[in-house]
Amino acid sequence: MQHVWERCQECKHVDKVVIATDDQRIADSARRFNAVSVLTSPDHPSGTDRVAETARALPDYAIIINVQGDEPLISPRLIDELAQTLIQEASVPMITAAAPIEDPALLNDANVVKVVLSTQNDALYFSRSCIPFPRDPNTGIPSYRHLGIYGFQRDFLFQFVQWPPSLLERTESLEQLRAVENGVRIRVVLTNETSPGVDTPEQAAAIEALLTP
Repeated sequence: MQHVWERCQECKHVDKVVIATDDQRIADSARRFNAVSVLTSPDHPSGTDRVAETARALPDYAIIINVQGDEPLISPRLIDELAQTLIQEASVPMITAAAPIEDPALLNDANVVKVVLSTQNDALYFSRSCIPFPRDPNTGIPSYRHLGIYGFQRDFLFQFVQWPPSLLERTESLEQLRAVENGVRIRVVLTNETSPGVDTPEQAAAIEALLTP
């Protein structure tokens, strides 16, 4: 978590960094490295709902970026790019990021979320399964891994949390599908700066090895 916070502090277009959690242990840990933390309700169905509760207490901010705490290698440049896109394109209600999948073994890893894009780089669908299914492997279509970062126009963030968790969201356990199922356009920024998340003990060990000098 501290690695994520430090990377957010390096951003040039982020005015305030807050750690939102429902766990007192995380809040206590955040204070030890001088981070601002907010305790939220333990009843939120997703991280976006938690972010919305925190944002209500920060009325001066029109753009909200949700960087998930399990992305210790997230790029400050990528965070800034999402923020700038939302500032420059007010018609984009929600934004996220994806990177090309280079390792074919990841295509069938349910811990790696895949995304399919339109020609305008808006998300068509997210899944833990391999999408699109390569029935014809010779088309050359790229596969993209979704990265754990979201940005919202403030008004849309509060609209999002008014909707109940959707059927697709509950089926795949992917909160961004709540927006897709309600017909909302999600812009996807493509990057080569991969940020592997930490969802399993094996992934945690791999990330620790990368971060150890």
